[in-house]
Amino acid sequence: MKSNTTGIRTSGFNSVIMFGVGIIENGDIMYYSNTPGSSDVKIASGGAYVGGDALAEKIRSFKSGNDTGITRIEVSMNAQHVKQLMANPGGGADTPLFRNFKALQIAWSLDAVNNDDESLYDVASTVAFAKMLGQVGLKYTIAPYTNTGFWSSVTSQINKGLKEPDLLLDRVYLQCYDGGAGNNPASWQKSLGVKIVPLVWVTNDSKPSYGTTPAQARSKFTSWNQQGALAGGGYWNDYDIEKMKLSYAQYGDVLKSVFV
Repeated sequence: MKSNTTGIRTSGFNSVIMFGVGIIENGDIMYYSNTPGSSDVKIASGGAYVGGDALAEKIRSFKSGNDTGITRIEVSMNAQHVKQLMANPGGGADTPLFRNFKALQIAWSLDAVNNDDESLYDVASTVAFAKMLGQVGLKYTIAPYTNTGFWSSVTSQINKGLKEPDLLLDRVYLQCYDGGAGNNPASWQKSLGVKIVPLVWVTNDSKPSYGTTPAQARSKFTSWNQQGALAGGGYWNDYDIEKMKLSYAQYGDVLKSVFV
């Protein structure tokens, strides 16, 4: 609710990923705040959107109007409670989890759900959950930083029998900062068999050593793209851009110049 929506809409980005949502034990969906002055809020329950009109309008506004370049909105989540809910009651169209994601898709004009699992790594439930989301009408993406074997297995099973442009798992956002600072997108592309979108961390005061200026981002993306053609590039995270009084346009221009 505090983000500079206009800055994000008009700076050349074509996709935004909201961090983050989570599933609780009964299949309800929470939106967890990550900025000071904001609070956690339940956004879907009982098959209905309950997050409030102001939040829904804010999120839908990213894709609306003639001045926006954004065509895709995703939500990022971890894997908490996915294994349990896929086992019981499962991912059928009448289950709370299916109905809640359908309600969220409609309310937020949602296009995809991003998996930021960094601890549980259960292949069977991850694949089942992704296929459920496909039935909802959503794409599935991943944001790995380690455990290549798990993500390779997940990717191949989710996309089995599918081809472009009908892939269910259609984007891989590779973390190339913090724990993933040593990641090489070309190596991940070879392991997973899909094009990679590497993410770098913008200039920040949380872990400054992983901060990346627009000039440094241009250098990294250019080098990686020369090693093996990428699907694009992106940044973690927009709150730092505003907090550090940086420029959305400068970071967006890097992506437009390297990947368009």
